[in-house]
Order: sequence, then structure tokens, then C-alpha cells
Amino acid sequence: MEILETLYHEIVGFFSFGGLIEIIQTDNYKALLTQDGIGKALAPLIPVLLVIELIRAFFFQRLSFTQYKIAFFTYIFNRVVSRFISIGMVGICIGLFEPYAIFKSEFTWYWFIYGYVVWEFAHFIYHYLGHKVRLFWCLHSTHHASESMNLSITYAHFFLEGPYADIIRTTICILMGVNPPLLFLIMFIDGTWGAFIHIGENLVKDARLGFLNKIILTPSHHRVHHARNPLYMDTNFCNLLNIWDKVFGTLQDEKHEEEIEYGITRPMKSGDFWDAYFGEIILLAKDVYHAPTMKDKVLYIFMPPGWHHSGDHKTTSVVKKEYFATQKP
Repeated sequence: MEILETLYHEIVGFFSFGGLIEIIQTDNYKALLTQDGIGKALAPLIPVLLVIELIRAFFFQRLSFTQYKIAFFTYIFNRVVSRFISIGMVGICIGLFEPYAIFKSEFTWYWFIYGYVVWEFAHFIYHYLGHKVRLFWCLHSTHHASESMNLSITYAHFFLEGPYADIIRTTICILMGVNPPLLFLIMFIDGTWGAFIHIGENLVKDARLGFLNKIILTPSHHRVHHARNPLYMDTNFCNLLNIWDKVFGTLQDEKHEEEIEYGITRPMKSGDFWDAYFGEIILLAKDVYHAPTMKDKVLYIFMPPGWHHSGDHKTTSVVKKEYFATQKP
């Protein structure tokens, strides 16, 4: 019975039904008019869409366990680890840096716009570093390892990436005056959209979403971000607003003539959880160990993925430059 009870709580926890069940059991439907209540009502959205995506893939005979294998085992592994490691980085950063904020914002619509622009900038910084600093890429690469796109990918993260992301994003927002209640609202909206943009072809074939593709970052943009095609590599770092990708020149639309190839560029054991989760860390450790000088050892940690002490670099910038050099003018 204890096993069944644990299984029940895991299922309810995965689908995030707990808050909604509480509202129904207490008949407290007025809670649905509050931010917390709306959050509880919308929390099951992505897990339910994932199940629908799986059912459609099965019905149309496109379901492959390999497509979901890495994300599934990553979720299970992180659930086990999180029972022993729980770091409230958001709360820590708020407590440390709120006294040093340049000013104090309020919970109003115009401060919300300001806060979201700042949040998107903070997200861009964290995400950009996750691709351009090899140590951080080791944490982020698990999320890019899958060779397909589907909603389960939103659960595929190395367990330390969340705390690392929270340190950067929360610190920037708090120092820039985004007050905590406003920050939590923005984080909820951004988290919901950030999960939705991983929706796969089994549910939405063309994810440009019409005119929205010109205004915001759509699932199509995020599919491009997950591609290993030279044209698409290291683009679309924002999550909802595309303002900072436009500012820094990293915005890239999906091209009809350039079919997306998902995954990371290094040779990888297809569908292998251990390779997806620890592969980049092991390769970094080997490079640091074999580096001829202490300077090279340090550079391997902080230079972009693909940097080599011999000068034979295979970084994204080098790969993209070689790719564009081969294209017809």
C-alpha cells in the first residue's frame, strides 16, 4: 500500500494536480481569481499536453520511446537527487541583493512591462553563458541532447542548472529593482511559456503560430534553438520577448529549406541517458586533465565549447563562419 501511495503522489506531483484538487476539495473556487489560484489551475497544462502529444504520436504511429527516453530518465534521476539536494537560490538571492537594488518597483502594469524586459535580459545572459562557457554548457547540454523535440524536453535538465540559472536571473532582476512579488508573477508566466515552446511536431506541425512569429519567440524559434545545423546554432536565447535577440543579433527564423536537425554536435550514443547527462562533464574533465599548461586547463573550463589549446577550434563561431563561407552569395 505504501508503494501505491508513493506512486499516487508522484503522479499527482508530476501532473501538478495537487493545488487544483485542494481547491475542489475545499470548494474555494474564489481562489481561481487570485494569482496563486490561477497558477494552480494552469499548472497541469503542460503535463496534460505532453500526454496528448504521446497519444497522438501513438495513434499516428510516430511514437518512439527513444524520443522521450532521455527526458524520462532525466526527470526520474532529478526527482531522486532532489530528495537530498534542495537549494532555494531565488530566496537566497533576494535576501542578499534586495538591499542593493538601484530603486524599488511596484506591482503595477507599467512596472510589470519593465520587469519583464529586465527578466528577459537576465534570461538571455544566463542562456547565452550556458552556450558560450564550457562549464555552464556541461550543465545545459543535457537539455539539448535529445534528437527530437517534444514537451518532455522541458523536464530534461541537469539538476544543478536550475540553481545556476536562478542565481543569474534573480540577482540581475533584484538589483535592477524588480520587486519579489512582481518577479514571481513573471517567473510563473515565463515558466509556463518556456515549457509550451517545447511542443513537438506530434502535436503542432508548424509552430510559427502565424503573425505571432514576428512579435514573440514561438515554439518554431525554440526548435531552431535546439538545432545543431550551423545556420541555427547559438540563436534565439530569449524565452518570450525577442527584444534581446534582436539587439544582440541572435534572432533566427526557421527556414523552410533548412530542415531542423536536433541534438548536439559531438558524436553521442543515441538515446543514452548517461551520455546525455554526464557526457559533457566527462569530456571536459579529460580535456582539463590532458591540457599541457595550467593556463590551458583554466581556459578549457571557461572558453566556449569546441575551444582547443592547439588552436584547432571547433567553436560555434568557427563552424558558422565556415558554413557561411560555403554558401552561394
